[in-house]
Amino acid sequence: MNILIGTILIWAGAVWALARVNRDHRSELRTIWQISLDTFLFMLPRLLLGMLSAGFLALLLPEDYVQRFLGESSGLTGLLIASLFGALTPGGPFVAFAIGASAIKAGATLGAITAYVTAWCIYSILRIISYELPMLGAAFTRTRLLVSLPVPILLGLLAPVVM
Repeated sequence: MNILIGTILIWAGAVWALARVNRDHRSELRTIWQISLDTFLFMLPRLLLGMLSAGFLALLLPEDYVQRFLGESSGLTGLLIASLFGALTPGGPFVAFAIGASAIKAGATLGAITAYVTAWCIYSILRIISYELPMLGAAFTRTRLLVSLPVPILLGLLAPVVM
């Protein structure tokens, strides 16, 4: 049901934006449609690959391992493991969310997946090495990482309470 509500809200926002652009910037409409088509064509193969990967990965993940290390009985250790894997997951959201969806299907808890996705967002090793260190420097990166260290664990602990 939440997906339906979110989809309706996104469509409503898109229709509103289109009407507004049509009213205020009619001469730019062709350019906007071209940019939208380019973005759609750029994202489509990634989305399809992510969905296929999630489906295949769900079948390949050994459920007994997922349930043991990320399931109900894993506790704080499961949150730490999920956080570590989140930090080490390369790639963009299609990879990370596909892995998260597969782990849910294999028996991971909401807290573990919350910790995984949060760690992927905050600590992605690839982004840190590729962008943050060269652009912001080691001192900033070190401080940011130390300050945000407990965040995935805290959110992993809070997720079941909120849900």
